[in-house]
Amino acid sequence: MFLRTPTLRSGGLKLSYNSYGKSGSILILSNQFPIGGWFFYYIEIIITLKLLLSGGNMKKLLKISISIILFMGICFLLFEISKSRNFQFFGGLVNKAETEEKVAALTFDDGPGVNTEEVLEILREEEIKATFYLTGHEIEQHMDDAKRIAGEGHEIGNHSYSHTRMVLKSPSFIKDEIEKTDDLIRQTGYEGEIHFRPPYGKKLFFLPYYLYKQERKTILWNIEPESHPEIEGDADKITEHVAENIEPGSIILLHVMYESREESLDSVKKIISSLKEQGYHMTTVSELLKHQK
Repeated sequence: MFLRTPTLRSGGLKLSYNSYGKSGSILILSNQFPIGGWFFYYIEIIITLKLLLSGGNMKKLLKISISIILFMGICFLLFEISKSRNFQFFGGLVNKAETEEKVAALTFDDGPGVNTEEVLEILREEEIKATFYLTGHEIEQHMDDAKRIAGEGHEIGNHSYSHTRMVLKSPSFIKDEIEKTDDLIRQTGYEGEIHFRPPYGKKLFFLPYYLYKQERKTILWNIEPESHPEIEGDADKITEHVAENIEPGSIILLHVMYESREESLDSVKKIISSLKEQGYHMTTVSELLKHQK
């Protein structure tokens, strides 16, 4: 019995076979694709055979089909865990502070970039301290901007060196990405605790384990307006989304460092004003965590 490589179809997987000159296929369809949360809601299996097979070959085919279903299930489960905002296998993960006080953290990912000075000017005018998760590669390219961020009293976090998804990467790769960036952050003059935020928020086994051994937390977020395509291109909609979803202890994620992020940059002042009107105090992640119950 010979099997051709399975091919993913929209909403399922087709397995073709050839047995002693006879051909057929098994079509595995999912009614929930991709899978939300951590569990399969349900999976339907539709078996279509063009020609009858002997009992022995049918059993083999069914075993292979079940194995494929289990493999797909494990892959989707790990995918969901890798992007989870509130679970990881090792160590501490923070996506918001558990507090009843009206405090929140404004965080910026990537950079330093061309908009660094404009962001700093807004924060100066509003008398706000924020947390900047910078990449090592861009710190090297824009060390003066990174030093200005540190010099104005903002918090600097580690966002890896190369901004590569740190899933299915070797322990040595992860160690090098983090430690190289830690060293560059110290070169800016920043002396505070260096939190880590994984690129794209992705983590699985080795990254959380490394941070756990270093007694460092994974810092994520609970408000990310730019993740919504219908919102990300409009500063007013970004502001409205944050204002409607804010809660005590929230960590807000924005990307403002590049020319392509002008709407996000324009939203910063509006977000700060809106949250001040609601009685919120904006601070760094480290200060926010001091308000934990």
